[in-house]
Amino acid sequence: MTTSRYRRVVLKLSGEAFADESIHFGIDAVVVARIAQEVADARRDLGVEVAIVVGGGNIFRGMMGATRGMDRARADYMGMLATVINALALQDALEAVGQPTRVQTAITMAQVAEPYIPLRALRHLEKDRVVIFAAGTGNPYFTTDTTAALRAAEIGAEAILKGTHSGVDGIYSADPRLDPTAEKFTEISHFEVLNRRLDVMDSTAITFCLDNDLPIIVFDVTEPGNIRRALVGDPIGTLVTTGANHE
Repeated sequence: MTTSRYRRVVLKLSGEAFADESIHFGIDAVVVARIAQEVADARRDLGVEVAIVVGGGNIFRGMMGATRGMDRARADYMGMLATVINALALQDALEAVGQPTRVQTAITMAQVAEPYIPLRALRHLEKDRVVIFAAGTGNPYFTTDTTAALRAAEIGAEAILKGTHSGVDGIYSADPRLDPTAEKFTEISHFEVLNRRLDVMDSTAITFCLDNDLPIIVFDVTEPGNIRRALVGDPIGTLVTTGANHE
């Protein structure tokens, strides 16, 4: 029987992964359903506990609002609310395939989700429920990448699965869509990601993962089956670990 390399993980999904590809906006129900099925299958077949952090960039991105003259904190709160919409869409898709799910939000909205309480999240995971963390950290100026790192540490996750959506299947020395000579790293350290200023997660999140010895698997989540492959240790994407050296 195939088993997961990890007992508990945090899957980080950008809001753009949910978007309708034709307009790069909104929610594509087919895409969300496919991701939900993969998560449910992995939870059932591999016995891994899965928590998910979702972004909101397919609906509203705080930085985008700030560059247009909005108050940065207010724009970030709007972005947090966008993540809740995505979380509820993913919850609906997971429940539709028989996977019990809870949404926990960092901003209290009791009519649609539970407040984020770490011990309650752990209890849900132990009861084979998927927990979706929404509304970021509840604070402006922090990205959902940082949320993923923070929540992973709080619940004792053994790895963060960072799903990309742009056709880039890992970490490269440069953007492979623009530079055909870009080198793909199969394994790299957190420190080198920071030192090279590689566009993986924001520096706050990478530093937090470094300080807490949290490995990150960066992979293309739009490729069907990749969530399972990442969990069982297939050589896809890029592994970011504390002591890695790509040389």
